[in-house]
Amino acid sequence: MKKLIPAIKFIVFLSIAVGLMYLALKGTDIRDLVNKFKGAHYGYVFLSLIPAMLAFMSRAWRWKIMLHPLGYKPKFKNTFYALMVGYLANLALPRLGEVSRSVALNRAEKIPLDRILGTVIAERAVDVVSLLICIILALILEFETIYSFIMNALIQPLMAKISRAFDSGLIYMIIAVLILAVVALVILIRKRKSETSLMNKINLFLKGIWVGLTSIMKMKNHNAFILHSVFIWVMYWLSPYICFFALDATSFLDMKAAIYVLVIGGIGMSAPVQGGIGAFHLLVISGLSLFKIQEADAKTYAIIIHESQMLVVILVGSISLLMLSLKQKQKTTDVNT
Repeated sequence: MKKLIPAIKFIVFLSIAVGLMYLALKGTDIRDLVNKFKGAHYGYVFLSLIPAMLAFMSRAWRWKIMLHPLGYKPKFKNTFYALMVGYLANLALPRLGEVSRSVALNRAEKIPLDRILGTVIAERAVDVVSLLICIILALILEFETIYSFIMNALIQPLMAKISRAFDSGLIYMIIAVLILAVVALVILIRKRKSETSLMNKINLFLKGIWVGLTSIMKMKNHNAFILHSVFIWVMYWLSPYICFFALDATSFLDMKAAIYVLVIGGIGMSAPVQGGIGAFHLLVISGLSLFKIQEADAKTYAIIIHESQMLVVILVGSISLLMLSLKQKQKTTDVNT
């Protein structure tokens, strides 16, 4: 049964992604969409991938900086390969990338896995703060647009669904299930506490993660860390802006609109589906409509920017996986000889 769990998770998350993609593209005139793809300026699509790639490279270098205070100096190419393997893994299962890239770097550089996981968690915390800063900046630049989007596309539909759930009694069933789940979790934790050896291993692992988390506080090169963090998000901002010029219908949008796309796109990419598929498209399409972009043009833009970056992740991630596999095979051969 345990062997089936990853497959079941894959099917469940993929089903959600397909459902969201269906909602995003529902009612689309395929011929019109194809014509818009034919009329796109793909030179700008290619240009938009350059800042995205630079962001990947900067992220890999920042990860290298985070490991220095722990006494480890991994090669840049290995942190980059591991990072891209993580992005590739996210296309199979959401959040699998964090573990996959940690394992990949552990095998390439022999750095303790708990230390690596700690830096990955710390990095995610920095990303959350960065996204919040971008949200604040977007609110300052496009307050009316974002307020309208939140009220019309998120809060009002959500309140309507909650109201219907209370009327149908469904919400009470959900609360009952949650209470039972919490009770079961408490019982399980108490049972686990009796297994001293297991708890000791967990405590040691958590301590290792904590050491990785505190690596930011210990690092000497704070300026480089901050510069890389700023550079990464500036590149994330620049990428959707350049891609605006790929379509005549979106070419008039400015940098303020780009940070708005960055924010809602980032939220979509955080959804528990493979590579943000469906969630990204749904949010970006809804968001662009607030800038008076026709639905067909918004769908074309969302597909172009998302799928072009997914192709880069698949290509570079596959090459990275191959390079790490060859390196591991070479090490094994050297040991045997």
